[in-house]
Amino acid sequence: MNSKISRPALVAAALASLAVAGVTSAQAAEKVACYGIAKAGQNDCASKTGVHGCAGEAKVDNDKGDFKNVPAGTCKKMGGRTDKHTS
Repeated sequence: MNSKISRPALVAAALASLAVAGVTSAQAAEKVACYGIAKAGQNDCASKTGVHGCAGEAKVDNDKGDFKNVPAGTCKKMGGRTDKHTS
């Protein structure tokens, strides 16, 4: 059995990995922090109101100081805000 990988297969694999990396970067750039939609224990970062200091520590649903990262353009449709004002 020949264990060598053909050159075209290596090139195809390299190009596929670059394409996946490009898609991942584009997806990350299209996310925004959406305040007021995170469910208890499902926030993505520390509370902006100082209630807790880490992701996953939200105590109540829809706290205005907690956020989830969501695709750009969807936050308001979900009832949230893209700014961090808590009023």
